[in-house]
Amino acid sequence: DGVDLTVAEGTVLGLLGPNGAGKTTTVRILATLLRPDAGRATVAGFDVVHQAQELRRVIGLSGQYAAVDENLTARENLWLFGRLYQLPSAEARKRADELLEQFGLVEAADRAVKTYSGGMRRRLDLGSALIGQPRLLFLDEPTTGLDPRGRMDMWEVIRGLVREGTTLLLTTQYLEEADALADTIAVVDHGKIIARGTADELKAQVGGERIEVVVRGPEHIARAVELLSRGAQGGVSVDEHTRRLTVPSHGGAQRLVEILRDLDEAGIAIDDIGLRRPTLDDVFLSLTGHAAEGADASEGDPSPEPQSRRAA
Repeated sequence: DGVDLTVAEGTVLGLLGPNGAGKTTTVRILATLLRPDAGRATVAGFDVVHQAQELRRVIGLSGQYAAVDENLTARENLWLFGRLYQLPSAEARKRADELLEQFGLVEAADRAVKTYSGGMRRRLDLGSALIGQPRLLFLDEPTTGLDPRGRMDMWEVIRGLVREGTTLLLTTQYLEEADALADTIAVVDHGKIIARGTADELKAQVGGERIEVVVRGPEHIARAVELLSRGAQGGVSVDEHTRRLTVPSHGGAQRLVEILRDLDEAGIAIDDIGLRRPTLDDVFLSLTGHAAEGADASEGDPSPEPQSRRAA
């Protein structure tokens, strides 16, 4: 029982789970911010309780909310973090300059952080997590609170870190974020890993493509089911309230065209038809029975915690 995580060097592991699954608490334990209730946790070969100081030298953490001082400038914040990492003053100043350049904050480097946009603060917070050049970086919902443009900008920053060889453990409430960024995904529910693999491997677990048809009137449902059943790879599911019919298909666009022709010849009017491929939302629903929306966004994660954890 518990969470056993392995992250290959220079890759991204996405940690996903419904609200209360234990993602944020897991990160806090692995980053030495919270002691495990029982058992033991090791990261990069270090025990998170008994070797916390050694571990902190090789990890970085960027949480859900920026941890920088709003009354200081970006340059001052980064220098301060460098000193907290026990870097000599000159080296901390040099490292701060490097990170300001890397994250596009040079022009705003000497402005108070309270004047920054949300995206700028998140970039600065991420920079502060990298001040010690960590082997492993924990990103706990790094795009929380950002607008769509800010999220896309942060995605590019994260991709750049991976290209440079940084190893990342990412938690997120945005499934498309994990799909876009993670090399491997682990799904957590009630403190246990219930599935892991690449995004494509997880999607394959919930089946292949599906054709969805919305008929115009309820009187057409029975006849449409009969037509969709011909040569189908599985049964036709029907939502009578929305008049939506769903059938598994391995024929792709060709099968879609055939169904459209059959419905037209039968005089069945439709409001919508489409070919749908499985998404990580489908994986969530199939594996946990929960929708993924709003997952794990709170500070207090109430689920029971696993007894043993290992990462990296």
